[in-house]
Amino acid sequence: MAGVLAAVGLVAGVAVLTVGLSAAGSAAVVGQRLASAADAAALAAADAASGASTGSPCERAGELAGTFGARIALCEVEGLIATITVVTRLGPIEATASARAGPPS
Repeated sequence: MAGVLAAVGLVAGVAVLTVGLSAAGSAAVVGQRLASAADAAALAAADAASGASTGSPCERAGELAGTFGARIALCEVEGLIATITVVTRLGPIEATASARAGPPS
């Protein structure tokens, strides 16, 4: 009887650990994807602001962020420098990432 309880406890502990590590791994993947979305959106907005591509900078950023499953929370364009913040949901949590792009200083 004691051996069965120890085995059940061990299996339950491993299951809890697996679920926790899986959630942490998912959060890390979403964070990297969101950072990539912010970078790409900022580059697209800076390209549009400089005239290298057509369209409004914030619209271009929104299109690109959408391909990553994110949406634009903030889009600021000052001259040729674009600052973009993107948002996505990970379960009940809202994750954000920001990026700036423009010509070198």
